[in-house]
Amino acid sequence: MRRTALAALIVLFTVAGCGAGGSNTDCGLDGCTVTFPRSGDASVSVLGISAQLVGVDAGAATIQVAGQTVTVPVGGETQVEGFAVGVESVTDTEVVVRVRPGAGG
Repeated sequence: MRRTALAALIVLFTVAGCGAGGSNTDCGLDGCTVTFPRSGDASVSVLGISAQLVGVDAGAATIQVAGQTVTVPVGGETQVEGFAVGVESVTDTEVVVRVRPGAGG
């Protein structure tokens, strides 16, 4: 019984995300979708790591994830510190990024 409660708390904290600077997070068991405002200084904490939109240029977003800076094209995905980081869309007002546990690191 105690292990079940502990496991439930771990899952709750793992899927929880918090944003700042106008960002929005939506987390589930398979990862988190983060919507960053295209302008401003927005960062989030998801799945135990921090993520911040650095900038957008020519259809690719530069994101700092777990202390590493990566540039990912829209529709693309890369591995960072054991997480898969993908850019789902870029508009004039927002950038949607997907962070999920993944292989590699």
